Amino acid sequence: MEGLTFLGLAKRVLEEEKKPLSVDEIWALAKSKGHDQLLRGQGKTPWATLGAQLHVNVRDREDTAFATVGTRPKRFYLRGRFTESELQSLESGQTEPQSITKNLDYLEKDLHPFLAYYASFYLKACTKTIQHSRSDKRGFGGWIHPDMVGCYFPIEDWKQEVIDFGSIIGSVAIKMFSFELKKELTFDNLRESFFQTVSNSTWAHEGYLVAAEISSDEEFRAELRRLSISFGIGVIQLNLDDPDSSEIMFPARTRENLDWDAMNKLTTKNPDFKEFLTRVRNDISSKEIRKEKYDRVLDKDDLLKTIRR
Repeated sequence: MEGLTFLGLAKRVLEEEKKPLSVDEIWALAKSKGHDQLLRGQGKTPWATLGAQLHVNVRDREDTAFATVGTRPKRFYLRGRFTESELQSLESGQTEPQSITKNLDYLEKDLHPFLAYYASFYLKACTKTIQHSRSDKRGFGGWIHPDMVGCYFPIEDWKQEVIDFGSIIGSVAIKMFSFELKKELTFDNLRESFFQTVSNSTWAHEGYLVAAEISSDEEFRAELRRLSISFGIGVIQLNLDDPDSSEIMFPARTRENLDWDAMNKLTTKNPDFKEFLTRVRNDISSKEIRKEKYDRVLDKDDLLKTIRR
């Protein structure tokens, strides 16, 4: 019997259960039914691969068989299996209050492992935390330093011949990311947080403002969307209860070229960024990504233990 893909496994479980399920529920049921043994390949973190493929499939494929309901956690179902009234009932069962009431008794640095996890599985990027305390801020304001940076390498996705050809013509098609992290985004800190992100991401191909709690106020969301479109800054919401339900609310506009002057300035001011560029250069030269040299990517279970909710 031919093996299942991860999406095929999810479809089988959803067909059998006939109700929306989170990624964790799909995987747990697949294991209890023995469907996981039919996978063509699992890897070290099959539940993360399952979540990544489902989220990306729903996001990118117009002909996807899957749809989602709810947010914490996001649950998947098969299109055409529920009426509009049934979906509204399911959605209302997970409605959140309009204002943020969650416990924010954690630090912004506690969000870094969650972003490293998301970037690894969903942006295919290796990340590095930039310690602001190591920076020389003389002559510049504090808005030149991103909280985290990242790089997507094509090494694992492209054939060796393509990589070699790109090296010869001087274009390896890497993608550089800049991230500004906040515990929450509301009207009170929106403009300062957003333009801080604009300021410290000019060097990168894509810049993102990242937060765990983002106001659901409609007027706020409309303003956030307007700013994102106007300045090309993406917005990522981290889900601290279900990291695989973290998502890009608004995509970043990809810049074709890096800002070399901004990169040079940041390199002279922060040794972490200098080390990051050196690491990226070495990995491109060796055609081997030394992931242990970047921020550690925790397993989901270990990740959830870092913040008590």
